[in-house]
Amino acid sequence: MADDLFKALADPTRRTILDELTEKSGQTLFEICSRLSMKHRLGISRQAVSQHLAVLEAAGLVETRREGRYKFHDLNTAPLRQIAERWLGRDPRDASAPEESSP
Repeated sequence: MADDLFKALADPTRRTILDELTEKSGQTLFEICSRLSMKHRLGISRQAVSQHLAVLEAAGLVETRREGRYKFHDLNTAPLRQIAERWLGRDPRDASAPEESSP
C-alpha cells in the first residue's frame, strides 16, 4: 500500500488535486476540472483528471460516492496518517515504547 501512496504523491498534478480536495471535499469531476483549469491554469483533459483520480483512489487517498447521476470525490487522509505514524509515531526517547527488531 505504501508503494501506491508514494506513486500517487509523486505526481505534481495529483498533489494539486489533493490540495483542491483539501480546500473543498466532495467535488465532482466537472468541479475538479474547472478548478484545475481556472485556478491553476492546467490545460488537462477530463479523461486525464479521471485517470489521476483513479490512481489517488487506488492509493486510498480519494474515496468516491454516488448520488444519482453524480459521483463525488472526497479526500481520505488516513493513509497519510499511517505513513506518518510509521516513521514519526514513536518517540525514540520514550523508554516505555517496545523496541522493534531490525532485519
